[in-house]
Amino acid sequence: MSAPHAWWRNAVVYEVYVRSYADGDGDGVGDLPGITARLDHIADLGADAVWLTPFYRSPMADGGYDVSDFRDVDPLFGTLADFDALLARAHDLGLKVVIDVVPNHTSSQHRWFRQALAAPPGSPARARYVFRDGRDGGALPPTDWQSVFGGPAWQRVPDGQWYLHLFAPEQPDLDWSHPEVVAEFHDVLRFWLDRGVDGFRFDVAHGMAKDLAEPLRNLGPDQVHHSIVGDGWEGRHPFWDREEVHAVLRGFRETVDAYRPPRVTVAESWAALDRRTLYTRPDELHQAFNFDFLNAAWNAHALRATIDRSLALARTTGAAPTWVLSNHDVVRHASRLMLPPGTDADAWLRTGGAEPSVDPEAARRRARAAALLMLALPGAAYLYQGEELGLPEVADLRDAVLRDPVRHRSGGRRKGRDGCRVPLPWTSDAPSYGFGTAAPWLPQPSSFAGLSVEAQERDSGSTLRLYREALHIRRSVPADSPLVWNQGGADVLDFTVGTLRCVSSLHTAHVPLPSGSVPLLASAPVSPGSTLPPDTTVWFRSE
Repeated sequence: MSAPHAWWRNAVVYEVYVRSYADGDGDGVGDLPGITARLDHIADLGADAVWLTPFYRSPMADGGYDVSDFRDVDPLFGTLADFDALLARAHDLGLKVVIDVVPNHTSSQHRWFRQALAAPPGSPARARYVFRDGRDGGALPPTDWQSVFGGPAWQRVPDGQWYLHLFAPEQPDLDWSHPEVVAEFHDVLRFWLDRGVDGFRFDVAHGMAKDLAEPLRNLGPDQVHHSIVGDGWEGRHPFWDREEVHAVLRGFRETVDAYRPPRVTVAESWAALDRRTLYTRPDELHQAFNFDFLNAAWNAHALRATIDRSLALARTTGAAPTWVLSNHDVVRHASRLMLPPGTDADAWLRTGGAEPSVDPEAARRRARAAALLMLALPGAAYLYQGEELGLPEVADLRDAVLRDPVRHRSGGRRKGRDGCRVPLPWTSDAPSYGFGTAAPWLPQPSSFAGLSVEAQERDSGSTLRLYREALHIRRSVPADSPLVWNQGGADVLDFTVGTLRCVSSLHTAHVPLPSGSVPLLASAPVSPGSTLPPDTTVWFRSE
């Protein structure tokens, strides 16, 4: 595909978690009309595209990632007409719209699954899902496989069979070897492409293919609680990152490529970086999220190693690299980057963010430095709503208000992801800080008043102003410019991309500023001729 059409290669994509962006109808939950009314914020920020999390019909067992109808909008979020209005407004503002597709599973309320439960074992209706007889006369699950959310990955039904759910029981896994499943999702893609969407983010892109040959394989005690990544299996794990998944992705790409102008395809794949590169081969998806960068420790060695390896692997397929610091599934980086190396984020959340405590000002400083570092890298950058405000993780939500099924499924060992999903503050006025007219579905802390869009508009040194200026400068860097490292110290990252030079001082370094250089933009105040203090990133115009 020719470079002029590949808008996504250097794009800044802004993730909207639909429930928490803006409430347009006053029920306390974000919705499509609320997003449409606030799209100017994303356009003014300088983003190129918006990615919407699922807004389809759903019982909301997992915040909309349990879809009961892939061709309609849930009434909680609006109507198809509301979606069309959002799409039209985004396009008027010059924004592309990427939508989430959830192909690994459906809701247990999907018509297919209801038909499966009403049908006997061995029936065609059950063949679209993964139903199996249990062990020990049916008393035990078919295998020892565990759900990502906690507990067994199998649920028993009244007639004694079990069905597979790699996530919540309300999210039964589809069998992607079934031709009806393949045909259905290609038709779903065409439904939304015909409405004018500009691309898709494929949820759990590394999980659709399963080894379902009988007898099913147990993972064993050493692997049963292995992560969602599937490290070390080299494509042979029973359900993560299997080789067969690439045929599914090539099919998606073929369907999307039939449309003009070109549309983008993005993988959410938690496979290891060298394996994840396979997802962006020329006939597969255009991009895959770089979770290695998100998970890298805040030190120069770890970050440079991740950056170098990401760029090298991207060159093997020709895909543009991607960079991300936060999303709706992880602790916000304004808090996460302050945790000591090796800290268990779940354990930290269980203390309400008290052990260890996080200094808000120090966290803000490091988050700003990380943002400028990321935005200077070549390729596409993915932002998560609220990071442009410097929002921290809301770690002290009371158990009574938590909605994430992770907490229940893990028996309370994991608090879940609600702390990064708290609704955005638009104004400084309680009780909802401009989110809507009703109390929001998750409570916002009082600190959100000072972090609101309204408050930061008035502050020339705010994080919001920093992001806007960074995205403005970023547009002036020639597309697909290579990264060249400059000589730096032990805890410094110093590189040039096209016309932009980026110098990041991390934990301990006090770096002399380049002689004669005048900063274009800095994450913290610096003076010409001075040194760069820790947790500071500065951009210069390259010679």
